[in-house]
Amino acid sequence: MRLNQVTVPAFDLERSISFYRTLGLKLIVKSPHYARFEVGDGSDTFSLHLAHDVSGAANGPHVYFECDDLDTRVAELKAKGIAFDNEPTDQSWLWREAWLTDPAGVKLCLYHAGEMRRFPPWRLPD
Repeated sequence: MRLNQVTVPAFDLERSISFYRTLGLKLIVKSPHYARFEVGDGSDTFSLHLAHDVSGAANGPHVYFECDDLDTRVAELKAKGIAFDNEPTDQSWLWREAWLTDPAGVKLCLYHAGEMRRFPPWRLPD
């Protein structure tokens, strides 16, 4: 089994498309109610679906995008007008994270974990 994509709500599809394109995602499908992007090398996808009630978006799942150059990426995005909820911060679980919120209230984390993403010291044995 492989993860195909993650879909999040959008209440203003054009605004959300612009936001995710600014983050660096490549728009590959667009309709009046749906948009789909390639992430990174294109093996993963991310999509938006027009919703009329996104009141629970901030309390829904959080989406994580790994960046090898996290601090540089955050600085570049801030220069393009993207607001972050916090600066890149080293976490006790050995990840470096910067959080932001999309136009619909979905919580996003740009992070760098490297090998710690899958192989932290506390990983269960196979």
